Amino acid sequence: MQKYKFLNFLIIISFIIVFLSLYSLESKTTNELNIYSGRKLHLIEPLIKEFEEKSGIKINIVTGKSDQFIERIKLEKNNPEVDILLTTDVARLYRAKKNNLFTKIDSRILKKNIPNKFRDKENYWFGLSVRARPIIYSNERVELKELSTYEDLKNKKWKKRVCMRSSNNVYNQSLISSMIINLGRKRTEDWIKGLVNNLSKKPYGGDRDQIRSIAYGECDITIANTYYLANMLNGKNKKDKIAAKKVSIFWPNQKNQGTHVNISGAGIIKGAKNINNAIAFLEFLTTKEAQKIYTEKINEYSIRNDIEISKILINFGKFIANDEIIHLIGENLEKSILIASKNNWR
Repeated sequence: MQKYKFLNFLIIISFIIVFLSLYSLESKTTNELNIYSGRKLHLIEPLIKEFEEKSGIKINIVTGKSDQFIERIKLEKNNPEVDILLTTDVARLYRAKKNNLFTKIDSRILKKNIPNKFRDKENYWFGLSVRARPIIYSNERVELKELSTYEDLKNKKWKKRVCMRSSNNVYNQSLISSMIINLGRKRTEDWIKGLVNNLSKKPYGGDRDQIRSIAYGECDITIANTYYLANMLNGKNKKDKIAAKKVSIFWPNQKNQGTHVNISGAGIIKGAKNINNAIAFLEFLTTKEAQKIYTEKINEYSIRNDIEISKILINFGKFIANDEIIHLIGENLEKSILIASKNNWR
């Protein structure tokens, strides 16, 4: 009898230990949030610190390449290790949704704070900041009267004067996609042919490299995100500051569709273990407080109309944005990749 009592005692103790372990694990996971970020840590760290301080939720973040994260989440599909994919460019958000990686989120706050044009129609992904991709040109070798539209860069007057990053880059793929939407495939192909013929050198490097090339006299004009120029002007690298001061921004297509813009954004992963924390984080990122950080510290444009942009963005000037087609960009991505390759934009 004593033996059975002892066994029952051990069973009860085992149940208590298991229960306490599960309780401890649950307590841990409910106070955490796991993020894969295609954005560099130093850019979003102010947002993360602010959220952690206000919410008490600990954020674990892994930074890297968004496309690699999409493949990783596909492999983790039955047991995801992450709650949120945070990325730049709507094309990546579209790709993640197409691969059935996101879960639909019904949040009154997200719907209220994010205009329809900056979020998925079915609420699978949400835009968090706006990024503009205008023409950037040499102050010394380009006259303002020479500039008009993106399409004009195929003009022979730009022969050996244009530099561009590769069409393998998603920012250029999205630009091409927007041109397909606005101009049609045939006119977009003609534009790519002319643009490639006008290149001063083989596409290489990122947006900052194109701006440096203009400053060093290797070309006269490019297309790049304002975010890069702003951070060159505000950064600690003296050479980059000097280079950035040698160029100016021109807002193309102001008499028709407007200048191409894109978004940074996020989606919550299907099967996320900390879904309530994930929703809370996205809702925080759309608040006035967070949106001020986006514009003042990251130098991107707010998704909200009630946020004053940073001084440096004010200096870049006002412009008409081609922002009503953002949700369509992903649908034309494959076409943009195909016609860029076909017409030798490598």
